[in-house]
Amino acid sequence: MAHDDAAVVKMNDLFDPEPATWGLRGDPYVWAALRKHLSGKDIPASIDEVVALLHAAFGELLGLDLVTEPASSMYRKQYAHGGMSSGMINLDAWRQRLIPLLTERARMLLDA
Repeated sequence: MAHDDAAVVKMNDLFDPEPATWGLRGDPYVWAALRKHLSGKDIPASIDEVVALLHAAFGELLGLDLVTEPASSMYRKQYAHGGMSSGMINLDAWRQRLIPLLTERARMLLDA
């Protein structure tokens, strides 16, 4: 499918299925929040734009720049739902696995 035909494909389509593993307990809640935040937005025409949109949405939801933030994890109360590491977000998992996973899914859709 050429991208012109893919206008009906939305960013939230990238979020299914969820990853089998997470970094910390807050990560699934960030995943759900990102999905909701990007719901209804068309997948941009280029992978660079997809990555920029994912990073911008992550920054809006967590209040940090994933690229420049030096911490490997952080706490956010809104993603705390019980458990020992509740509310903890593994920024390295987002940098190394989760954003790349979403990006690869977008690439597959754009190249289809």
